[in-house]
Amino acid sequence: MHINSISSVTYYIIDIEKTAKFYEALGFRMGKQEADSLIVYVNWFGITFRTADAVGVDEFKSEFDQSSKGAGHFLNMKVANADKAYGEAVAVGVQPTSEPVDKPWGSREFTIIDPDGYKLVFFEKK
Repeated sequence: MHINSISSVTYYIIDIEKTAKFYEALGFRMGKQEADSLIVYVNWFGITFRTADAVGVDEFKSEFDQSSKGAGHFLNMKVANADKAYGEAVAVGVQPTSEPVDKPWGSREFTIIDPDGYKLVFFEKK
């Protein structure tokens, strides 16, 4: 098997408007938005968000009904300067779970939890 690229992930959410406002404040490029779905981008990589109204397949419906969305899942995003990115997040009203810290694997990072509990890790390589 030859995989060309990874293009997106899909997250199930409660409130499209709240999610759109949150990701736009963080600097994501807004894509198509409908009453039950939204896509945001960083470069070519997309995050698709869907509400319960958009979930028609039973397999996906069970994912939406999970109480701990994103458990064990971290979406990692590289930034040029973790401390600066942290300050910019705080300046737009987003509260990270901690200040940037140096990790033993060679990065400086901090985490933000989105309105539905998905974890976004912003890191810079050291």
